[in-house]
Amino acid sequence: MLRLLASLSPPYPPNSPVAPSLIVQGPVLMLSQDCMSDLLHIVMFGLFPGAALLLLSMNHQSFSPLLALLSHRFSPESTGTKRIHMPCSTMAQWEKVKCLPTQVLSDLYPSQFPMEVRYYLASWIEEQHWDDFDVDDPNQEAQALQLLEQIVSFLQDMAHQKSNVVERLRLQHIAVNMSVFRSQPILLVKTVQDILRQERELLIQMGTPSSAFAGSSAPQPCSPVCAPLSAGSAGRDEGCYNMDLLVLKVLDLQSCREQIHRLQKDLHSERQTFESMLVQQRQSNGVDLELPEQVQKLQTNIQQVEFNVQALFVKRAKLLEEAMVCLDQCQTHLIHRIQAWRREQHLATIGTPFNEDLGPLQTWCEQLLGVNVKLREEVVLAAQDCGGAEPIRKLQESLQRLLQTLIQSSLIVDKQPPQVIKTQSKFSTSVRFLLGDKVAPGKSTLLKGQIITEAQARNVVQLVANPMDNVGELISNTALLDYNSSNKVTCATFKNMCIKKIKRADRRGSESVTEEKFAIHFSGEVNIVGCDSPCKVQTLSCPIVVIVHGSQDINAMATIVWDCAFSDPDRVPFVVPDRVPWKQMCMTLESKFMSEVQTQRGLDVYNQHFLAQKIFNKPDYSGDFSNMLVTWSQFNKEMLPGRAFTFWQWFDGVLELTKKHLRNYWTDNLIFGFIGKQHLHLILQDRPNGTFLLRFSDSEIGGITIAYIAPSENGGRKIQNIQPFTKKDLEIRSLGDRIRDIEVITHMYPEFPKNNVFKKYYTDEPRAGSSGYIGVSIHTKVADEGCPPGLGALAVTHSEAAQDLSPSPGLPSYPSNSVYRPEASPQHHKQHVFYPGPQTTYQNEPAVVDMSYPGIPPDEHSFSIFSPATTTQSPASSLPDIMDLGLSLLEPDIEDVHEPHEVIETTGLRDRKQVPMRNRNETKPMRGEETNE
Repeated sequence: MLRLLASLSPPYPPNSPVAPSLIVQGPVLMLSQDCMSDLLHIVMFGLFPGAALLLLSMNHQSFSPLLALLSHRFSPESTGTKRIHMPCSTMAQWEKVKCLPTQVLSDLYPSQFPMEVRYYLASWIEEQHWDDFDVDDPNQEAQALQLLEQIVSFLQDMAHQKSNVVERLRLQHIAVNMSVFRSQPILLVKTVQDILRQERELLIQMGTPSSAFAGSSAPQPCSPVCAPLSAGSAGRDEGCYNMDLLVLKVLDLQSCREQIHRLQKDLHSERQTFESMLVQQRQSNGVDLELPEQVQKLQTNIQQVEFNVQALFVKRAKLLEEAMVCLDQCQTHLIHRIQAWRREQHLATIGTPFNEDLGPLQTWCEQLLGVNVKLREEVVLAAQDCGGAEPIRKLQESLQRLLQTLIQSSLIVDKQPPQVIKTQSKFSTSVRFLLGDKVAPGKSTLLKGQIITEAQARNVVQLVANPMDNVGELISNTALLDYNSSNKVTCATFKNMCIKKIKRADRRGSESVTEEKFAIHFSGEVNIVGCDSPCKVQTLSCPIVVIVHGSQDINAMATIVWDCAFSDPDRVPFVVPDRVPWKQMCMTLESKFMSEVQTQRGLDVYNQHFLAQKIFNKPDYSGDFSNMLVTWSQFNKEMLPGRAFTFWQWFDGVLELTKKHLRNYWTDNLIFGFIGKQHLHLILQDRPNGTFLLRFSDSEIGGITIAYIAPSENGGRKIQNIQPFTKKDLEIRSLGDRIRDIEVITHMYPEFPKNNVFKKYYTDEPRAGSSGYIGVSIHTKVADEGCPPGLGALAVTHSEAAQDLSPSPGLPSYPSNSVYRPEASPQHHKQHVFYPGPQTTYQNEPAVVDMSYPGIPPDEHSFSIFSPATTTQSPASSLPDIMDLGLSLLEPDIEDVHEPHEVIETTGLRDRKQVPMRNRNETKPMRGEETNE
């Protein structure tokens, strides 16, 4: 067998660019710096004993204990060796920062220096000497201005290189906004200084050693928006340092024990020699004059060895205590990461990104179990040497307690059951055991599932009692833990589970059945190799709501959304707050919308503001809703004013409609979405006749309507709202074809010809078949009693010559001072900020603050990258102007807003039916009708 050889080269300065050298021989196992823990375990547990190790890109300070240990335990051979020099590498600060949770980064980057700048210029930013600037010295403004020009130049160059229109426009927009620093370039330096300092503080708080970001290197491409801290990768890195120290302590402990045994063996031999010499001394009767001197010298040597043995006993006891403390810390860190994984799994219900990979956590569990076994062996040997002293017994009890906790925490519901379950409906779920390969062979483990109430779940978590009362009948509720040798996963899969019946608890006050939460409790006994008796394991699923009818599904999902989004990670099951700040609610709605619709376009600040106006019933409020508190009743118990549905029921209807029929329209920025009527008046009032936009219906669940400018009877203009199209309507005829059918709408806001914008959504008309029948097609027509047919189309004064100057219709470009602008990519969207200005304290009646929408400059002639220079600019308006604009301030012809109806025309029957136009003040809209031709 080949030997494992590794040693340090002669000492060198810590900051030297020359890395430590390794003497290697034989086959080489190449490991990166991130594999230090694996290397330690290779050495500790004797894996790959015949390979030499080559550590690539290692940091000498972090590896010096390991290399010193290797050089102590393995001596290099003089023949067939070669010395290899390797450069040290350092990790850029951004490489660590991008792995921090999104919640931590949400307030780190200001609007004038967004996260995109930090992302695209990460390497360049960290190479500059920002800390050398004196922000109070005006003489350094020239140097600061030079840095600003470089940043703007870099952003513009990157924008030209981007093929993606969204990224290109976003970078150009950022480059233009960076010009705010031109008047105060020192402010740019101070901003970057503060950002880098806060990043370092966050990294230290998250457990990243400061040496990890001492240098800089070019970052690898990644998403500008950082996903939540992954329990698999980033979380594993956090625990590596303590885990490495733990392994080193165990190695030191083993080395100390070996020294004790070696000295004890030498001591035993010397004592035998000493006794033999004493016998010789008595027999010689003083003839051998050197013998007493030899006896005295040997006696002194024995005393020294005995002292050394006692010192090693003390050292071993200390190492055992230190290893126990370190093991406890590592296991606590692991349990926190498992809890974080479960939390991220729970948040995935509302669309939060989630890494399902449990492989790193499983490896971590197995390593901790291996260390626990090694320490138990060391404690047993120590007990034999010292006769089972009291400290040793305490160590054994602590190790047993840690082992039980580790085994208990290793049972995880990796595939959650549906969180809304209808009785008599089948579903499946699976439970994974992270110590599966340590299960004793030949002994199967049976897991059982049981449905429990919220009170029973509370007792389970608080270790008060296991659930005894049966509150429901669960079918197919047992499964065996099965080990898959191909992927080393041990899992119990529950197929065809079914809740046959449920026993409900007494409800509190006005609580409905869709607000009552249950959970599935999984339990069993598992036999682990090295454990004398079976270990009881149990775990809980996420909260579930049990319904008996499909009509309860929407309200039940509201309970689940509120529970997922606003529950505390360390809560008592299943406690949730009764009210939450709007900014949290808004983040939840956007995340749920993007997840359900499966789109990268989120809700812009105008959509968010309208939703806030709706849920708080404040249609005229123009201030900041961020810290106003939303109650559960406002979310899904109280009916919206003048409606027969709640806020969540209405929002869920929009989700379903968009997910099934409007995903591509929404992603291509063709749907304005959520907009109030005052906002609608303001942005359409100066548009030519035939200009339209798409918005979600405010009065009907799951409807989308077309608002457009039409001529009025007195020669003026008015805004018409076509009867909303529902899911049923769009199943009959698509939205694109309906827009093509309606002749009175000609240009999508602000000035895009509809045939250019919606052309790809048009479908071919059916052709006459060979059967001899006349072909039939369905068309949508809108009749307006107030004007002759065709007048709406003839009244359009938009110049067709300007079409070629417009950008691609798929991503429309809007004037900078228009309140309707292209949606930024969600990677660049700062979710919790709705309006600039100071945050107010929690209140439900905040004072009106004079604020303007971000991105709307006050100068009506200002240039915008979102529109060509020839685009006609709309008058600039601030947010208070928009929201405080009463209908009484509008022109009379603009006030006349009502909804036209659709007409049924059937060719061949020579029959025409026209439905009278409903009054604009009626609450219930009339159903649109189709035309068969």
